[in-house]
Amino acid sequence: MSMSELEALGRLVLGLAFALGLALGWLIQRSHFCTMGAVSDWVLMGDAQRLRQWALVVAVGMLGLAAMTALGWLSPLDSIYAAERFPWLSYGLGGLVFGVGMVLSSGCPTKNLVRLGAGNLKALVVLLFMATGALGALRGAPALLRGDWLDPVTAGVATGPFVGQALASLLGLAPAQGLLLAALLVGALLLLWVLRDARMRSAAPLFAGLGIGAVLLAAWAVTGVLGFVPEHPKTLEPVHVATGSGRMEGLSFTAPLAQWLDWFAHAADLRPRWTFGMALVPGVVLGAALSAWQRGEWRWEGFARTDDLVRHLVGALLMGMGGVYAMGCSFGQGITGVSTLSWGSLLAVAAMVLGSWATLRWQLWRAERSV
Repeated sequence: MSMSELEALGRLVLGLAFALGLALGWLIQRSHFCTMGAVSDWVLMGDAQRLRQWALVVAVGMLGLAAMTALGWLSPLDSIYAAERFPWLSYGLGGLVFGVGMVLSSGCPTKNLVRLGAGNLKALVVLLFMATGALGALRGAPALLRGDWLDPVTAGVATGPFVGQALASLLGLAPAQGLLLAALLVGALLLLWVLRDARMRSAAPLFAGLGIGAVLLAAWAVTGVLGFVPEHPKTLEPVHVATGSGRMEGLSFTAPLAQWLDWFAHAADLRPRWTFGMALVPGVVLGAALSAWQRGEWRWEGFARTDDLVRHLVGALLMGMGGVYAMGCSFGQGITGVSTLSWGSLLAVAAMVLGSWATLRWQLWRAERSV
């Protein structure tokens, strides 16, 4: 492959990422899909319907990824979740901080992108401060904490970074067989739990869960199959074109938001390159705007109280830093990462849920005391 062909492939990958972002923004705005909302409904009202919707997306992603792996199209070992080390403290603390910030900010990065598309300027403030926190955790002062104190605290996972590898070792299977078996077992259990609720067997929640799951699988296919080049014309090494890590990537928004802020500040000097995740971001905003306009729900919104602004600013910074420490947001770890059954993703998501739960309980306690 020549350099001109490689550049053309990169443009195609970015264009498809933008199209997937459009579909994702449209679907989320229509369905009100929200990770924080799912946890909130469960904690405050005992209603698990949106949690089941999240589980449906994960099950679709898990089973679809397993099928593509079994067919030999791609492998989760080529993804960013196939880390050689297991920095459990960074995953756990990052997930906890992200969960707290997600509640204070009234939603995860994806939900705020969708709200921005519908005219919510509160979401724009959240996204700007979240990007600031994320960029700081990647390159600034918060990155020193991660590099010096969090990342060095690791644990060995002898069988590898995925649950399927541990299952393969336990049963004496090949790694690919273990990955497939783990996905089938966990995916089937999730589907059984989802479909136990009669409400989830209706068209609207099924459409949303299957649709968002399909977007995730398309993202895996674009970066892992279409965008894979076995031999870069200059380095002669395998590469996944137009991804931020050079590896196969799915849906994630913490690092891409930081990359947008970095591009805005340094485009003339450093010429930062465009990535798959960056192309998703405007697609989500425009897709949500289209859906909101079609439904007559597009309207300007902003902050009415100073205390509300402060709460959102603090939450956004925590969410940005926590998302980097945890190696992903509620989409990057909570959906994309969990679909690989990565140990790190499972820990990060458990910490996110714990942080969200604790913050929601604290908010409820404050509300009850003020009555």
